[in-house]
Order: sequence, then C-alpha cells, then structure tokens
Amino acid sequence: MINQKDLKIIAYLRKNARMPLTDMSKKTNIPVSTIFDRMKNNEKGMIVKYTTILDFAKIGYNTRANITIKVEKQDKEALKEFLQKHPSINSVYKINNGFDFMIEGVFKQVIDMENFLDQLESRFQIQDKKSFFIIEDLKREEFLGDADFSEYFAQ
Repeated sequence: MINQKDLKIIAYLRKNARMPLTDMSKKTNIPVSTIFDRMKNNEKGMIVKYTTILDFAKIGYNTRANITIKVEKQDKEALKEFLQKHPSINSVYKINNGFDFMIEGVFKQVIDMENFLDQLESRFQIQDKKSFFIIEDLKREEFLGDADFSEYFAQ
C-alpha cells in the first residue's frame, strides 16, 4: 500500500512534474533528499514516465477520437503492433465487452482519421469498430492529483 509521503509527492508530480523539489519540500514539509530518494525508488515501480499534456488543437491537430476495434483473432497481434507504432495513435488499450482495443487517435483533420480507418480496414480483418470524437476535455489526467488525500484512503 502507498504511504502518505509517497502520495503527497505523487500528487504534486501529477499537478506539475517540473516543480522544483525545493518548492515541493516547502509545500509538503518533506525534506528534499527524501523526496528525491522516493522519486528515484518509485521510478522503478509505479512511476511509468514523466510526460507533457498538450492542447493538440493549438498545434494544428483538431481531430481527436476514441476508437474501439474488434479484429479477427489471427490479426490481433499484428494490429496491436501496428497501433503501437502508428504516429497518430496517442494511446492503445486492450479492452473487453466485445472489442479488442480502444485507441485515442490524434489527427489534423477528419479526413486524416478517415484515411487511417480505411488503412485499418484494408490491412486487417476488422469485425467491428466505433469512433467517438472528443469534443472537449472536461477532465484529463487528474487522478491522485489532489493534495487532499482523505478520499483516497476512505474505505
């Protein structure tokens, strides 16, 4: 189970991974050396990577969609590899309930997404797919980003 100090550090990293450790130390009352050590230890386990969340529209990518895909069994592995390598695919998830994968695609225009979907249909035996355009981010990457930890430990 995660302890309070690690949870505080993670919450501040989730809000701003570039926050100087000295600032985090002042806000959490945890010594800088402890924060540094715990971050290093957690990088081998629960911290997968540090990243930047972009507003894709501001850099010219105005079409985002979540797409669910069901594919013939013999094509699953090849499709998984294709999706993981495709530059327009931001995230790939293996899912259930009648589908194999859910992906988040980021495209300049709707036609680019349509071309991507046509490419899928021509390369793989797609049984079913559903596309859901992302109109607006209402909340994104916020879990464990709050310094009020009472809700996380309430059981």
